[in-house]
Amino acid sequence: WREGTFFNSAMRFLVSLFFSFAAGVRIASPPLFAATAVACRRRALPRAVEAVPGESCTGEKVVVVGATGYIGKAVVRESVRRGYATTAVVRDAAKAAGEPKFEGARIATADVCDPPALGAAGSPFEKGAVDVVISCLASRSGSKKDSFAIDYQATLNCLDAARAAGARHFVLLSAFCVKSAERKDPYALQFQYAKMEFEAKLREQTEMTYSIVRPTAFFKSVSGQLEVVNSGAPFVYFDLGEGRCATCNPISEADLAAALVDTVADKSKENALWNLGGPDDGLSMKQQGEMVAEVLGKEEAKLLAVPIGLFDVIIGGLQGGADLALRASRFDAWPEGAPEWLVKGLASGLAGLAQSLEDSAEFGRIGRYYAVEDMLTTDPADKYGRTTLRQHYERIAVEGQEYDPYTTMFAPNK
Repeated sequence: WREGTFFNSAMRFLVSLFFSFAAGVRIASPPLFAATAVACRRRALPRAVEAVPGESCTGEKVVVVGATGYIGKAVVRESVRRGYATTAVVRDAAKAAGEPKFEGARIATADVCDPPALGAAGSPFEKGAVDVVISCLASRSGSKKDSFAIDYQATLNCLDAARAAGARHFVLLSAFCVKSAERKDPYALQFQYAKMEFEAKLREQTEMTYSIVRPTAFFKSVSGQLEVVNSGAPFVYFDLGEGRCATCNPISEADLAAALVDTVADKSKENALWNLGGPDDGLSMKQQGEMVAEVLGKEEAKLLAVPIGLFDVIIGGLQGGADLALRASRFDAWPEGAPEWLVKGLASGLAGLAQSLEDSAEFGRIGRYYAVEDMLTTDPADKYGRTTLRQHYERIAVEGQEYDPYTTMFAPNK
């Protein structure tokens, strides 16, 4: 879950802040006839066989966008393993050529933000070149601008290109938390709205079938503190009061990749939304901290509960600063004779500061969201895979984990 990356980044910031102080001190069913008409216009699966999870392959041509991301790489590897003719869409082909997980896949360069280039001759979306698209696109920052540029517009560009190319099926890696945007929760986030709006576009079109997969959290997103705990520092979590903290059942990247590829052949996932978690029962952040300590062989779990109110103070300060800077950038009562270059320069600088603070406030809201919201599936049909979180911790405790500044807190580059 790219969402978890936001949580760990926010956590990293707050942990640094805390230690510094210490040192100094959804889907609505359409009418029956409408659904039937849409289904008739969509092309049928090439093979009418029962899908086998983790094994089925329709033999079609699969294009993966967002292929260089954490989950995208796993999807490319799984698609190749199944026997699909797989194309990984990347921005830098030379860099991607050295990626082990792309072995057996065709690497194609394309800019998902450039619609005309996507369908050009020789491109991955050239007419007839693709049967299935798996989109793992996601903005890194979660800011409003980036969210709507990537989670909505770039993904829509790929959908339009797939339709023009004659593709049959579109698989979307979305997010469990999009439900907050659907409910119009007052704390819903910008990237959730961006994903929700794209999901609506995907459902509206009638040329292709689709599958929407909303994972709870990725293992990598809840393992960022392992190195910190191993060094002797405490595992930090947010205290929601009365001993409560957020709970989730995350899923491994390999299991999530398998689930995404499964939807290509599984008729039951056609034109459907799949909320998806891993095989674990819900684990609270506190339980995760205790598990990490046990796996690392610590005699006692060191846990540090940070009051959730700290987020509110930080977010309020950032948003207040953003509002003040924006108002100041629009100030028009400058002293007579003030140089125009100075006035324009100050206005531009203050507007930039306002945007930066606004983005930081949104980043804080993202962190707070994942500190208080449970990312948990309880229906057995919404649990997938065999790898438990404990098994993941045991593996990375021995092998280490790939460094990612968005998920790994204070860890060395592995």
